[in-house]
Amino acid sequence: MAVPYQHLTIEKKEQVRTMFNNIAPRYDLLNNVLSAGIDKVWRKNAIAELQKSKPKKILDVATGTADFAIAALQINPESIVGIDISANMLQFGQEKINRLNLQNKIELKEADSENLPFAENSFDACTVAFGVRNFGNLQKGLTEINRVLDKGGILIVLEFSQPTNKIFAAFYSFYFKNILPMIGKLIAKDFSAYKYLYESVQEFPFGKAFEAELTKAGFSSTTAIPQTMGICTIYKAIK
Repeated sequence: MAVPYQHLTIEKKEQVRTMFNNIAPRYDLLNNVLSAGIDKVWRKNAIAELQKSKPKKILDVATGTADFAIAALQINPESIVGIDISANMLQFGQEKINRLNLQNKIELKEADSENLPFAENSFDACTVAFGVRNFGNLQKGLTEINRVLDKGGILIVLEFSQPTNKIFAAFYSFYFKNILPMIGKLIAKDFSAYKYLYESVQEFPFGKAFEAELTKAGFSSTTAIPQTMGICTIYKAIK
């Protein structure tokens, strides 16, 4: 199992918490540098898929600094709750929400995707942007999301995957494995965090394999929509 810090003996979940607490001050800057802004296009496309179901109550799991939650307000839900295990990431997210005066629309909570502090059928949509790779137990996290979704509720997952074009895949892999961790070390002072990003993407069950995980967790009507030659994928699933 890919973990951020190979020298530590604590479980993956706690390593992920530590990693995001460490890189939180530079997280948004690094995202912009490393993706050249294309992640904003992926979020826009994911939100367009979410909008088709016109959800009113949205849960954003692994919300981080709340970028996806803030962007999702454009579809005019009644409320959005964002949860994350990293207190530092949530702090930066809350600062954004306060600056934009969105406290009446978005609520952030420190919580674990594998033990969501909500009753069954609490939300009619759930989103996870670049977070399912970091679940300590993927099936447990997906099953918990299924539990808190109302019947007929939609799950939208945006996650890195692996390009199928061999030439592009070779370039992508080289950048991800060699260049990205060095940039991470330079800006965030954490080489291991961005080395983990490459390793976790390589390990993650993308495409049909992830759709199978969704089905196993109780979802139906799963769909995978590749983005930018397969660099990432939007997954849709219905409870």
